[in-house]
Amino acid sequence: MKQTLLVFLALMTTTLFMSFAPDEKGEQVGYKPGDKAMNFTLKNIDGKMVSLSDYASSKGVLVVFTCNHCPYSVAYENRIIELHKKYSAKGYPVVAINPNDAEAYPADSYQNMIERAQEKNFLFAYLHDESQQIAKTYGATRTPHVYLLTQKNKQFTVAYVGAIDDNSNEEENVHKKYVQDAISDLEAGRSIATPFTKAIGCSIKWKK
Repeated sequence: MKQTLLVFLALMTTTLFMSFAPDEKGEQVGYKPGDKAMNFTLKNIDGKMVSLSDYASSKGVLVVFTCNHCPYSVAYENRIIELHKKYSAKGYPVVAINPNDAEAYPADSYQNMIERAQEKNFLFAYLHDESQQIAKTYGATRTPHVYLLTQKNKQFTVAYVGAIDDNSNEEENVHKKYVQDAISDLEAGRSIATPFTKAIGCSIKWKK
């Protein structure tokens, strides 16, 4: 009985960790659907500073925590590009953010971000969260990890948190397109049917 209880507690701890990132005190933090999103300013691959408030004229923003080296992020790159192409014109541009510790994972360095964006012809902002503070504020734990924000009166609100879809390995076998379905619900004036899913990907590489 005692062993079963210990296993259960371990699973609960793992689940919480996967849902929300720890702050410096080890407390669980992070945005959930319905929360207000704070403004941020980060360096883009073109050397310019980009803020969330720069998108105040948009209906919302697709904030995607991602990186260069993670196989899951690489697998989703084309899908992220297509999300931007499809939904930026409808008022939901992608803003990608790389939060990984580049000292531990040089492939995720700022220079390599620039090169990757050029190679893949990113048409969206690809920002460097060097301090990792924005990832911690959002509660991102994986790459990729999506936060769909809506905007009203220059205030951004979290509408959806989680995965892009239900199949990271085989795009052709995706059955549920969580992000697209969430935007469709918003555009139709409906409550989002599935506002939260479990993000699937590599763990964010936190600085020690």
